[in-house]
Amino acid sequence: MKPTKNIALQEKLYRQYMEFFEKAERDRRWSVFDDIPWDDINPEASEELALCVETFAAVEMFLPDYVASGINVVRDWFGRAWFQANWGYEESKHSIALGEYLMRSGKRTKEQWFGLHHDLVQKSWQPLFDTPRRMTCYGMVQEMATFVIYCKHRELAKQQDDNCLRTIYDLIARDEIAHCRFYQDVVKMLLEEDREGTLADIAHVLANFQMPGVGLVPDYDSRILKMRDAGVDRDVFIRKVYLPVLKYLGISRREMLSAQRVAIEQRAAQSANPAAE
Repeated sequence: MKPTKNIALQEKLYRQYMEFFEKAERDRRWSVFDDIPWDDINPEASEELALCVETFAAVEMFLPDYVASGINVVRDWFGRAWFQANWGYEESKHSIALGEYLMRSGKRTKEQWFGLHHDLVQKSWQPLFDTPRRMTCYGMVQEMATFVIYCKHRELAKQQDDNCLRTIYDLIARDEIAHCRFYQDVVKMLLEEDREGTLADIAHVLANFQMPGVGLVPDYDSRILKMRDAGVDRDVFIRKVYLPVLKYLGISRREMLSAQRVAIEQRAAQSANPAAE
């Protein structure tokens, strides 16, 4: 996905974005003000539930970094760049909904919420990958993983009779899977253009994958342990994220494992000799 005069690919990416955008405008748009049942908050919901909401919201606070980094990487590709702008808008609603839930439920005061924001923005998120194709592959995996996580936590909110939070998670999950599908469809195009190179980039992303809150959100490791109580672990990642992504892309496990072995060997070699990078 290097900047070229490949007009055919540019047009495909644009058409893919237009299809995504039309579906979003017609079927998926939702309002923080009108579509969330704020009166259905359960004030007796557990602190564990609130801690997970806070963790999701904290990760969203780095949205300016995600948008700035992402849109600059793909700025030469009209469809991808405009998707990134739309993605930022939708993610901003996720952040607002989660923050409003914490304050309206009484789980966090305004001082605590804005204090957390102040502390977090002293840091900045840096992209793990520096090419458009690798960032697209990362977005594909990360959005699928986030979709699975929100679906799991939607069930926890339902179990605790918090219809407001269940609705928030449901709306966010719908957005996340739509984002994932866009990325997947773009990766399909890239596989058609350069299967070997795209497979290598998918493998590289999987070998170096981490969620965006790592190293930024306070007590992230302990927070993740709480979130795993919902049943999101390595086995779930393989069954609900890794394998479905490969199936959608038409990549066999053998083909992917072969590419991943090369990526892991390259990562090990770079770790042993960082000066060679």
